[in-house]
Formats: sequence, structure tokens, C-alpha cells
Amino acid sequence: MTTLEQMQSAKAAAPLLARADTLLKNNALEAMAQCLCDRTPEILAANRQDMEAAKDHISPVMLDRLALTESRIRAMADGIRQVALLPDPVGEVLAREVRPNGLVIEKTAVPLGVIAIIYESRPNVTSDAAALCVKSGNACILRGGKEAFLSASAITSALQDGLEKVGLPRQAVQLVQDPSRQSAAELMQGVGYIDLLIPRGGAGLIRACTENAKVPCIQTGTGICHIYVDRTADLQMALRIIENAKTSRPSVCNAAEVCLVHRDIAAAFLPMLKKALTGDREVRGLPPVEFRADAEACPLLGGTPAGPADFDTEFLDYILAVKVVGSVEEAIEHIAAHSTGHSEAILTSDEAAADSFVRRVDSAAVYVNASTRFTDGGEFGLGCEMGISTQKLHARGPMGLRELTTYKYIIRGSGQIR
Repeated sequence: MTTLEQMQSAKAAAPLLARADTLLKNNALEAMAQCLCDRTPEILAANRQDMEAAKDHISPVMLDRLALTESRIRAMADGIRQVALLPDPVGEVLAREVRPNGLVIEKTAVPLGVIAIIYESRPNVTSDAAALCVKSGNACILRGGKEAFLSASAITSALQDGLEKVGLPRQAVQLVQDPSRQSAAELMQGVGYIDLLIPRGGAGLIRACTENAKVPCIQTGTGICHIYVDRTADLQMALRIIENAKTSRPSVCNAAEVCLVHRDIAAAFLPMLKKALTGDREVRGLPPVEFRADAEACPLLGGTPAGPADFDTEFLDYILAVKVVGSVEEAIEHIAAHSTGHSEAILTSDEAAADSFVRRVDSAAVYVNASTRFTDGGEFGLGCEMGISTQKLHARGPMGLRELTTYKYIIRGSGQIR
């Protein structure tokens, strides 16, 4: 099937999804999860081929994103089942107004139609995106990265089997068969077929979509996430939070990339940070973190002096840019100049500093004394997510079911005329 034919068949399948009731959609999700588990050997075999082909071409942290195991596939199935347990957003009355003339106006949530998702080498996105689209009554077209093509194909086939078992069309969830840039361009130009395009990946992918798409597009993912350690922070707590935010999974968009440290505690804290992220980790057999430090932090940390681009880079690796600042105001100003609007955190015992930070930092998620790694659909109670929106229109932050709907006005009258 060509990409155009897939868009056409998805558009034909979309009304069937939109009409499906909650029970049918939940049954479909359960069947999709079960088929995913049943096809685990086939999916793992496909993933091994992808891993073998990619091992000399992508970094170890990106290989980790690509890798599947039995437990990761079970987690994918569990994620689908969690979506089935969530309330159905379709048909929800968002607002109701009774006019003086007797008209009853209800603002009611409805599916968007056909959602296209362009993503890179994360096979679990395939099942997450499909589950959210099915529950929200949308057909979806998935266009994964070439490194994960065989894995995504095996996953999609299992999900389609689940749809078919409950009488819904396989075409409601499709994987683009052409992994070249041409297919991505066709989705971006798919006016009349694609109702929403969601890119999930690095800055280059998101920029290509926002610059070239003729269909509505949501910016997601790029995360230059900051953690500011204020002068009143609990330093032991700060070490735990920063290690988690930087190292628990450095290849994801909610990992911390920049650490700002108040000048009053820099001399005490930065050597502690160096020990926690280098020496202590090496003792435990874990990858150490490389620092890109400004002129004030470098003598206390070692590492590489920060270059002009280091505070504007999403490293997605065991690299942390570090800068010393003189106040919470300077930290906020730095974040305003360099953030991508994803997630930022302040670590402090000063309520006034925390209040100022959360009021003035303009990002999708702003934390006080917690790791940025919580910016995630599952952690926010959304089941899973379509992506993290870093824009302000329609959706912002983790995109769950409600963000995959639009609304229409339903007006009931009794013969009124204007």
C-alpha cells in the first residue's frame, strides 16, 4: 500500500472508530494487549534484526531506546490495558448553556478523525499511540524510524489482529510502509486526510514538521530541561533528584540537561555533585556523567568548559551542562533564554523563591523539589501519552485522551428562529 492509499483507508475507517461505544473500544484494547503478548516471540525476533542492523550506527543510549525485552512488551500491553480503564472522553459535555430563548447549547467532545504520528526509534510509541487513538475514537497512521521498522511492523500487525477480533477495521491502525523521507513529507502534505500531525523525536524532526506541514501540527518532545538548586536547597535531596533526572534514562525528553546552582552554595555543592555523578557511579559500575561547566563551575567540577552551544543542546546522553547563578531571578532569566518549554525544576526550602519560580517560568511542567522525569503520561495519570506538547495551543504537556479530541456545539431547540 502506498502512503496515499493508507491515508485514504484511514479516513474511511475513522467514522467507524468515531461511532464505536466505550465497551467496544475497551474490548478492542484488551484484544490488542493480548495479541501483543501472544506475539512476543515474533516481536522480539523482529527487534533483534533491528538491533543488529543499528548497533554500529546509533549510540548506546539510543540502542537502549530501540531494544525490546519480554518485560518491556508486557509493560506495553499493561499500558494499553491502563488506557482501557480510563474514562472515555468522547461525548463528554465540556460546557452547557441554556439561553434566554430556550436554546440548550452543549459543547461536546468528539474525535479529531485521523491522527498521524511521526516518531523515531522507540517501538513502544507504536502501541501507546495506537491505544490512545482507539480509545479516543481516532484512526491513526504511524510512521516510525527506519531503525525500528521491523519491530514496529510486528507490533502493528499484532494490534491490527486485536482490532479485527472485535469487528473493528485493521485500517484504523496502520504503519507507513515506506520509511523514507518521502512518506513523512506525504503525511505533512496530507490535506483532506490527516486531521492532526504529531512529531515525536529530536529537534530536527520537529522543525521539519512545523516548517513543512500543511496539516495541523503539534510540537512535541524537545526537552532542554533545567534544574535550579537554590541557596536554601536540601543538598542531599538535590543530589538524589539530579542523579535521577539526568541518569535514570538520559535518552528521553524529560531528562535534565542543565543544572543551575546558586553561587552561595556552589563551593559546597558542586564537589558533592561531581562525586555523586562520577566517582560514586563508577564504583557502582554505572556510566559517569560528563560535565560541560561554565567558567565559575569548571574549577569545582572539572569536565569540559562549556561552549556557546552547550546550554542550548538536548544531549540525550550522560552529559550535563552546569552554570553558577547569583539569584533565583538570574536562574529564571537563563531558563527563559534557553528552555524549550518542556520541564523545569527548582530545589529549595524557600517558599517565596518557589512561588516566584512557578509563576514566572513559562514551561509545560514546572516542579518544586521533584525530578523532571515525572513529565510523563503514565506518571500524570493519563495511562500513557502521545507525546509532550511544548506549545500552548490546544494541548500542552503530556498528551492523553482528552488532548486527542476536539469539540462541537450541539444545540437543541423547540422551534426558535432568529
